[in-house]
Amino acid sequence: MAAKIKKDDLVQVLTGKDKGKQGKVLEVLPKRDRVVVEGINRMKRHLRAGQFGSTEGGIVESEAPIHVSNVAVVDPESGQPTRVGFRVEEADGETKKVRYAKASGKELS
Repeated sequence: MAAKIKKDDLVQVLTGKDKGKQGKVLEVLPKRDRVVVEGINRMKRHLRAGQFGSTEGGIVESEAPIHVSNVAVVDPESGQPTRVGFRVEEADGETKKVRYAKASGKELS
């Protein structure tokens, strides 16, 4: 099945502590049904310094994955979350499957 949410999409969080926030998708984890979104679901991890100075110790903050059902793609026209649909378009005798925003009908990149 084709992915409805892809890397570099602008998404909005629908539930959880970051509800309403928007961010860019950094990574998609299809086997786990999760996405990593920039600035969303930040976690702190305490790291020990490496033996030969390879890694510096301290508190490192990074984004944790969030379930794909808790985010929605942002409509490029209205800026509101929308569902994603697929349609087949023909151009120059070639068929191409494209994603589009259901609310406005605009094609998603």
